This record gives sequence, C-alpha cells and structure tokens, in this order.
Amino acid sequence: MGSPHWLALYALILGGWGLLYAMAVPADLRDLGAVYGLDLLLSLCVATPDAAGFLGLTAMWAIMSAAMMAPTALPAFAVYDDLSARGGGRFGGLLAGYMAVWLGFSVLAAALQLALYQAGYVTVFGDSQSAVLSGLLLILAGGYQFSALKDACLTQCRAPLAFFVQHWGEGAWRNGLRLGAACLGCCWALMALAFVGGVMNLAFMGLATLVMALEKLPEIGARITRPLGFALIGAGVLTLAAGLLGQA
Repeated sequence: MGSPHWLALYALILGGWGLLYAMAVPADLRDLGAVYGLDLLLSLCVATPDAAGFLGLTAMWAIMSAAMMAPTALPAFAVYDDLSARGGGRFGGLLAGYMAVWLGFSVLAAALQLALYQAGYVTVFGDSQSAVLSGLLLILAGGYQFSALKDACLTQCRAPLAFFVQHWGEGAWRNGLRLGAACLGCCWALMALAFVGGVMNLAFMGLATLVMALEKLPEIGARITRPLGFALIGAGVLTLAAGLLGQA
C-alpha cells in the first residue's frame, strides 16, 4: 500500500477532509446566523446556496462524497489491487468509475439542497429547520436499513473478492461503476441524513463515515445494520411527533 496509486488515494482522502474543514461553518457563526438572520451571514461572505449556485453546491457535495466514501471502500480497493498484481487491472480506472457514480449522486444532492433551501425547509447551511422533514428523513433511512436492496448492495460490498472475480472481465472502469453503484445502494439514505445532522458539519460527517465503513465489514456490519435501523426509526418517530405537536 505504499505504491504511488495508494499514496495518491490517501492524498485524495486527506485533501478532501482538509477542504471540508476549511469550508465548515463554525458553531458560533451558526448561532449568530440563527439569532441575527441571513443578512449577517451575507455580510460575512458566507456562501449560501444562492451565492454558490448549483455548480458550487455540486462541487461541495462531490468533495464531501470523495472524503466520506473513498475510506469506506478501502477494503475493496485493496482486494482489487491484489488481483491487479496477477491479472493486469487498472487501479486508476476503478477509482475513476467509483467516483463517477458519486459525482452523479452529488449532482442530485445539490439539486435537492437547492430546492429545499428555496422552499424554506433547510437553512442557509443545509440543515433542516423542519422537525417533520427531519423525522421523515430519519424514518426513511431507518426503514431502508431493512430493505432487500440495501442487503443486496451490502452483500456485494462485504465480499469484494467474489464481486471482482465475477465482473473482472468487464474492465476497471465498469468494475468501478459497479462498485460505486453498490456503495451508493448501501449509503445514499445515510448520506441524506446530512440534511438532519448538518451539511458541512464535520462531526456528522466523521460519524457517518465511520458507520458506513463499519457496515461494509462482514462481521461487524452484520451486527449493526438492523440495530441502527431501529435507532433511526425511533429517533425519527420522536422527532416527527415533536414536530407535529409543535404545529398543533
């Protein structure tokens, strides 16, 4: 793992987290924004969805996806690298295909954030300001933990050797696309919780990355997927109930 392509991958991950740290909004500034409103934030040159625009938000989500999702696929990348030493695979092509899938996700996530912001459901920081929205997202993510699609995708991610042996002949790019699609199927609902935990909230991103990485490990993941689903559904029901009671 000291090969140049591994060093480049580590640099990509560390660089992504470095950019996220630089773009993260401090908690005290979030508090000021809550008290004094959007005008203060604009005066301090904080990028809003309107200021950043769709392309800016897409870039932000792409950086976040790279920083969070590449670490969760490190075991699969290692298996592919071992097979490549024997069968002539292309690590760069695999990584490019993998990240292309998450770039597509970033486009959709940016569009959703912009729509939610314009509708008044999320703050300038991308955090939900609707208990009903937060509750529904938590319940959706929790329920997805029990779905057949999630289970099928996790099966692929937890057995990378079988996955690559089955699809090796398709080439590195298509293997990367397939692996990215499997990881997207595993993690899209948890990534959507960024609107609850806070888009550009480093604590949420770190915790979510750890959970998604653990879920893809065969022994540990099998033990946490369903309990996590129950916990998310429970949190969602409580949040949703609080929001509905607050509207009554």
